[in-house]
Amino acid sequence: MAAAETASGYIQHHLTNLTYGQHPVNGWSFAHNAKEAQEMGFWAFHVDTLAVSVVLGLFFILLFRAAAKRATSGQPGKLQNFVEVLVEFVDGSVKDTFHGRNALIAPLGLTIFVWVFLMNFMDLIPVDWLPMLAAKISGDPHLYFRVVPTTDPNATLGLALSVFALILYYSIKVKGIGGFIGELTLHPFGSKNVFVQALLIPVNFLLEFVTLIAKPISLALRLFGNLYAGELIFILIAIMFGGGLLLGALGIALQWAWAVFHILIIVLQAFIFMMLTIVYLSMAHEDNH
Repeated sequence: MAAAETASGYIQHHLTNLTYGQHPVNGWSFAHNAKEAQEMGFWAFHVDTLAVSVVLGLFFILLFRAAAKRATSGQPGKLQNFVEVLVEFVDGSVKDTFHGRNALIAPLGLTIFVWVFLMNFMDLIPVDWLPMLAAKISGDPHLYFRVVPTTDPNATLGLALSVFALILYYSIKVKGIGGFIGELTLHPFGSKNVFVQALLIPVNFLLEFVTLIAKPISLALRLFGNLYAGELIFILIAIMFGGGLLLGALGIALQWAWAVFHILIIVLQAFIFMMLTIVYLSMAHEDNH
């Protein structure tokens, strides 16, 4: 039972975010446990998710800025080759998928792919390394610190809602308010009879509205679910290292095997998020009515 409680506490600790918010009793402070974090309510901040996301975003910007400054028409370096491959890959994906004309889409696709990949990549770092480093720096051995932003639904929903805002913006810009409302109310069922069409409007709106809302929800939950499952498996494997020599050796083998397989997952999920964003924005630019 003690071993089970220890394992349960270990898992719970690694799945709890470093939360800062206004507690009913303690005021503005960091949560010391999951209960306090819950009591802080909706407007609490997951500091670890925000910090890691911002650091990775800055790393992406500085890396590509360095590549752009060193770019040459002669013999390119390794960094330039790497960046050019990524840019050509994303540019080809946009040309094949996006059928409108918008200079924002390719840079947006590149940003989404690289940034989401970097956030996913944090899942390959051994689960105890960065939390222990953060605990030593802070002086709090019980500090909560999750290092994979995409295992936090707040981060994936934030990304998805940003894409959703662009979908709404370009839908209205390209089709106009009337065209956008007509798309939600006059399809998929239509009739030449005005009275029948009026009766079909609530049905059409229900179907199209659900389809519209499902876009950001599916974007967010797909990314979150896959990375959360991967993180949980890494945590369960890490528990094996405390179970003796035999379990520890098995844990090492399982960790390497799962890490190799997980490389495919983190790349695939970044690619899917990028491609769905491009597809949704392409649909928003279609003016068929």
